[in-house]
Amino acid sequence: MVFFISVNKTRRSLKSRGPDLLCFLEVCDMKMDSARSLRSLILSGLFLALGLLLPFLTGQIPNIGRMLLPMHIPILLAGFVCGWPYGLAVGLICPMLRSVTFGMPPITSAVPMTFELAAYGFATGLLYKLFPKKNIYIYAALIISMLFGRIVWAAASYGFYQIIGSSFTWEMFIAGAFVDALPGIVVQIVLIPVIVMALKKAGYMGETE
Repeated sequence: MVFFISVNKTRRSLKSRGPDLLCFLEVCDMKMDSARSLRSLILSGLFLALGLLLPFLTGQIPNIGRMLLPMHIPILLAGFVCGWPYGLAVGLICPMLRSVTFGMPPITSAVPMTFELAAYGFATGLLYKLFPKKNIYIYAALIISMLFGRIVWAAASYGFYQIIGSSFTWEMFIAGAFVDALPGIVVQIVLIPVIVMALKKAGYMGETE
């Protein structure tokens, strides 16, 4: 972050000194873009690893997993910290990769979750970028993203259940999205904004601001 800030200050001071410095500015831009992309790629890998490993804390027991939603936390954070393209990608990869690698979640849950988690990573990244950079808007971006992801999950579940010849009911949506998931929802609303604010204070949120 110190490098980015110093380059930006240098760039502003040199802009008025003539076109002979354009090459210098272009080189600075390329270095900044390269460093940001590498940083986001590394952090995305970290969040993906957390998404694969955190469910072990629930013993891979489906009922506990549906209550605490351990896989959701790193995906939501990936959007906030790395931006919506990375959050979207991590959300798309994590459920199916974990299902294939560890057998959980089962494929019938992993398919709708793929769309749900991708929606979380996309929405947190996009909304955090668009909203004013005040702490209250971190909560707003998180809550809107959580609602958006659940709507996407319901749509994906309905379509998938139709394909496999089953039914996805309104009662299943309410139970899966809100009632059973209430402990996990509380954990996310309490924990995620605190982590984002701490990372913001430490200077790790420059990519999405």
